[in-house]
This record gives sequence, structure tokens and C-alpha cells, in this order.
Amino acid sequence: MRSVAFLLASILAVVAQGQVRPTLPPPSAGNVTLTLDEYNRLLELANKPGKKVDAPPQPYSLQSAELRIEVTGERAAGKVQLDGQVFAKGSATVPLVTGMTVLEAQQKGKELALLQSGRTHSAMLTGPAEFSISLDTGFPLVIEPGRASFQLPAPAAGSVRLTLVLPGDHTNAHVSPGLITARSSSNGQTTIQATLAPGQNTSVWWASRENAAPVAPKAVRFLSDVKTLVSVGEGQLGLAALIDINVIQGDPTQFELEMPAGYELAGASGSTLESGAVEGGVLVLKVGNAAARNHQFLVTMERPTSDSKAEVPFLALKGSQRETGEIVVEGEGTIELTAKESGGLKRMDLKEASPYLRSLAHSSPHAAFRHHRQPSEPLGLSLEWVRFPDKAVIPAVVQDAVVTSMVTSEGRSLTEVRLTIRNQAQPFLRVSLPAGASIVSADVAGQNVKPVQGADGNRVPLLRPGFRPTGSYPVSFVYMDSGTPFAKKGGAELLLPKMDVPIALLHWEVFLPERYKVANFAGDVVPAELMPEAETAPLVPKQIAMIKEDELPSDSRSSLVLNMNMTPGVLNSAPGSWSLAPGWVGGLVVDTSTAVVAHAQVMVTEMATGQSRQASTDSAGRWRAGSFSSGRLRIRVESLGFKPLVREINYDASRPRAINVTLNVGSVSESVEVTAQAEVVRDSKRIENQVSKNAAEVLNSASGNVVNLQRRIAGVLTIPVEVPRAGTSFRFVRPLVVDEPTKVSFTYKTK
Repeated sequence: MRSVAFLLASILAVVAQGQVRPTLPPPSAGNVTLTLDEYNRLLELANKPGKKVDAPPQPYSLQSAELRIEVTGERAAGKVQLDGQVFAKGSATVPLVTGMTVLEAQQKGKELALLQSGRTHSAMLTGPAEFSISLDTGFPLVIEPGRASFQLPAPAAGSVRLTLVLPGDHTNAHVSPGLITARSSSNGQTTIQATLAPGQNTSVWWASRENAAPVAPKAVRFLSDVKTLVSVGEGQLGLAALIDINVIQGDPTQFELEMPAGYELAGASGSTLESGAVEGGVLVLKVGNAAARNHQFLVTMERPTSDSKAEVPFLALKGSQRETGEIVVEGEGTIELTAKESGGLKRMDLKEASPYLRSLAHSSPHAAFRHHRQPSEPLGLSLEWVRFPDKAVIPAVVQDAVVTSMVTSEGRSLTEVRLTIRNQAQPFLRVSLPAGASIVSADVAGQNVKPVQGADGNRVPLLRPGFRPTGSYPVSFVYMDSGTPFAKKGGAELLLPKMDVPIALLHWEVFLPERYKVANFAGDVVPAELMPEAETAPLVPKQIAMIKEDELPSDSRSSLVLNMNMTPGVLNSAPGSWSLAPGWVGGLVVDTSTAVVAHAQVMVTEMATGQSRQASTDSAGRWRAGSFSSGRLRIRVESLGFKPLVREINYDASRPRAINVTLNVGSVSESVEVTAQAEVVRDSKRIENQVSKNAAEVLNSASGNVVNLQRRIAGVLTIPVEVPRAGTSFRFVRPLVVDEPTKVSFTYKTK
């Protein structure tokens, strides 16, 4: 309070001294009484935060530019000194000059690489820090009788000052736009100092006392940039060079390029090129317009080779004042190529290479380099490669084939082939059916397609209009084989057709009528129960798959649920009770009473790619789908009369596990509470006995594939066929089927 009173007293004293006629005498030192509003206003002013410092509008500032240019004879050259500051932290691209020919750039006595975009030269500088850059520049003169001039693009700096040295005493010079601030003459030269308009193109001209035209320049000075594409072919090395020439002085009529040893000229072209020929090991490029300031050529040459290594030659024009360039290396065919640089050659990212140079490549580039050749610094590039023979690419592959054959008592067979295929470019699947067989229907990704009859067999479309798959998708077809009628006993044989697409794993279920007893299976298939579990369909938890619900008391059902660690919505089986092939997902679908749910629809989606696979549960509640990559999966299970279930999991394709779910009836969520652990011990023996009793029944029971085939065929065939409704299923497996038939034979007799 005392400090506020003292502050107010000081303010009033100053105000009083500034008035000519004070109305009141200044208050004496001591306490001052303030109103509450004045006191609050003083507090508000005292607590008001300071003004924040605004961020710089751009990450850099070009503060000043000092230009010193000297005209000697028929040339104008000099230095440009640029000073500035980078405000932002990190690297920033700072435009330096526009429309000016830069011969060399230095920073702190070291060479500085510049970036050129159009007519602008820029530098990559690191901040926050100040910078000082020196540029060596040259300007073409326009010489007329009694008058000489050149164009000077002023840098866009805060201030631009020019020091111009002209030949002759008291030479009359003009600078526009600009202001000449000083003029002096000594030793036969005139020195002019001027201030230029930043960022504007300045015209500088002067007149000598003689009205004679100067002698035409004789010396030719130019800058060259050579971008070279090196192609390593099967029997030759090729060079394609994009040559860009910027003439600084003179009117050249031709340019010379020394041919590398062993190379022959394949072609030379350019808008100003009149002719290109090799004379004494030197390629002479003659131009039609000698006054042109810029020339561009495309030169190609090649040489044969049978080695697996080579040294890359560097193409250079004779008489160039500055040589820069890029090199891109490509290898044709299947090749492993190693490039090793030396000297002043610098490796760069392929994306930084010239797009015009990359457009010349016919194969994928392997490496890219840039160089700024110095007289005392050699360049070197060594190539070594290993070439591999080209192999045919498989256009399509079947990841999984599920075949269901249903044999009638008449000896006819109906077979459904369902394929999970990954297709790159194959439009049709060639199917070599057995004699007397014909395709009934076919579909691609769930839509019907029409099979085609060819001279060498039937063809099932693998694609359809408007369908462009990016991953695996289903293809299926059904065919009928007339076969041989069954007798009271004897032998029979079933044959699957050849398909011209490799099949990774084939599952075959054969459904025979109940009246026949079969034995002695043979052929080139393996019974599914003899194969390793990882190669077959997902197994079902043994405590559930082989026990009928009505054969257990209610307490045992609850105990069983506890034993399987079931929680609402998810059923996690004990370790080791499930086995899946790598890349496959499968499991079991049950309801809250542990009864299996048949014909439930399961949709598995890869969340990273959006690709989906669809499956349905069989009569034992089992399902599986494949193949998938490791990552996040979304699994949706739904069935009529049950509440849909959606679950997301982290999936490891190398260590697949069963994903078992429990569906709730309707929208009601139920939970099972078990209090009597003793019931588990009491009923465990009975469960084991029931498992052994029903094992054979579950193994030979018809799957949902048989039921689906019965439904699919009903009302489709044009001739009457007795579709068996009761029978026995036998399951077989065959891995890696490559364009060959699959056969199974057996003996039978009537029961």
C-alpha cells in the first residue's frame, strides 16, 4: 500500500510540474487516499502481462548484399557478399540470388553447395545463426558502337550496394533503377558506387569517348552440367548423357567431348545441334546458332561386355569453366548391383536425382551420385554385379482348397470345389474334368459366372467385370460326374480334376450314402486324422465337440463351463487343445449353454488393409479362415436368434491360436456362476468316457459343407438326381497339388 501511495504521489508531482497554473498545491509526502475504482485500475495496470514477442514471419532474413563487379575487356565478373540470419531452429532453404550466373559459392572459406530451382539459387543453412556467403558471378556484355551494357539482377536483401569498376577515365555510367552515390577515376579506371533497388533487375550501361565498336570477343567461356544414366545390360554397358551448356562469353560454333575407350556413339540430338560425329576419338557437336546462350544435347553410347564389373567413365566437355553433374545407375533384369564411389563423387538419394534423368531409365535405379569436378580431385565409380536367370512368375496360387464330394446310390457324384485364391493376372482356371463330367455352376467372390468350354478342357473364370481384387478371394464351382452305378459290393474310385493353379493345401470330404459300408481307402491322399494337426482344419475342444448337451446334467454343464474358463462373449480353451496352420484363424462357436452353434456366419477383417474373409461354422460349430498376416484382426460372429458379437485381437501369424466365442440369445446378457467345484471332479470321469464314445461319430459326421452342397444343388440340375440325406463323411488331406489329378479308391458292400 505504501509503494502504491508513493507511486501516485510521484505521478501527481510530475503532472503538477507540467501545468502552467496548478489549481492545487502538490500534496505533501505521506499517505494518499484513493477511491476503490482508481486503486483497482492501478492494480490492473500493474498485473497486466507484457506483450508477447511475435514469431518471425519467415525463418530467415537476408540483411545486406555487397556487389563488386569489374569490367575488363569483353567480360564482367565479380563477387557478391551476402549477409543474413536464420531465425528458425534446424535447416532452412534460403534463396540467395535470382537470374544470376553463379560460378562458385563459399561460406567461411569452404565451398558451399547450392540448390537451383528455375532461375533461383538457394542454400541449405542451419539456424538459429548468422551467415555470410560469397558468390563468384559472371555477366554477359552487350557491346554496341560507343556503348556497352549488362543486366544486373539485384538480390532481395535489406540493402544492396554496388561497386562497379569500368575501363577508362571519367567514364559516363548509368544505373537504373538505382542511385549513384560516389564516382572516382584513377589509373585509367572509373569506380562507381551506387545503391540498388532490392529484388529488381538493374540495367547498367556506359559510353566510352571513342565511338568505335569494340573488338568481337574471341575466347569462349561456358559452364557445363552432364547428367549420365549408366545401364548395366546382359551383354553391354550403356551411357545416356543429358548435357546442359550455359555460354558466358563468346559465340561457340562447336563443342568437343572425348569418347571413353571402347564405347561407340549410338546417337546425338538437340534443338541447336547441327551435326554430331566422332573425329579422332573426340565427339564434335556442331551447333547451328552460335549466338545462343544455352545448348542442350542428348548423347548415347554403348560398349559390349562379358565381365561382372566395370569402371564408369565420366563424360566432360573440353574447355568448360565449371563441370557439375549427376550419375544414376540402373541394372536390367534380375541383378544384384554394387556401386562404390571414390574421390569427389558424392552419393545421394534416388529421389533427389533429376526427374529427366530418371525418366530415361527402363529398369529400377540402384544408386545415384552427384559431383562438382575440381582440377585436382579425381572422380571414380566402380560397379560389380551378379546376374540371376529370369524365372517365370506364377500369376495365381490357391492358398486353400476345400472339396466336398457327395456320392449317390446311383454311382453319380456331385463335387463342390471351393478355392481361396490370390490372383495377380490369371483370368481363367483350366479344369480337366473326368470323362462324362460337366460343370453345373460357378461363382467368383459370391457372384455367379459362366464357365467356358475350351478345346483343352473347361475354364472357370477367376475374374469378372468390375472386380479387381487386391488380396485373397473365394472362387467355387460344382460339377457332376456320371460315374458307375454301385453293386451290392465291389470297388469304386473318385477322381478330382487337374487345375492349372498350384494348390498349397487340399481338404477333401467324401460323403457316402448310409446304406454302404466302405473300407480300404487308397490313392494319393492322406486321411485327415493321420496328418499333423497344424496341417488340418482347426480342432474342436474335446470336452465340448464330442459331448451332446442332453447327455450331461445341468451341474456338469456349469462345471464344464468353469473348466474351460468361459467368460461372457469369449471362450478361451486350455493351452494345447487347439492347433492351426500358420496364417490361419479358426475356432468354435457355442451358446451360453455350451451347445455348438451351426451355420453361424464369421467375418474376419484385417484392420490394417481392410481385407476380409468370410467363413461359416459346420454342424460341430467349427470354423476357420485364412490366410492372414500378423496384426490387428476384427472378428464378427452372428447367427439367427443370437446377439452379434464383435471382437478385436492382436494376431501373430507364426503362432496362431483358436478364437472361440459364446453367443448370447437375443439381446439378453447372461452370466454363469459356479459354486460347487466338487462337481467337476465327480463328473470328469463321465466326461472322458463320453468323449471316447462319441469320437468316431464326430469324426465321420457330415460337415456344414455337405449341407450347403445339398441346398445348392436342389432345383439346379436339369436331370433328376437322388441327393443322399443321410450318410457318412470321410476326410482326406493332400498338400501341394500342382496341375495333377487327385484320386481316392475304396471297397464297399451293402449293409
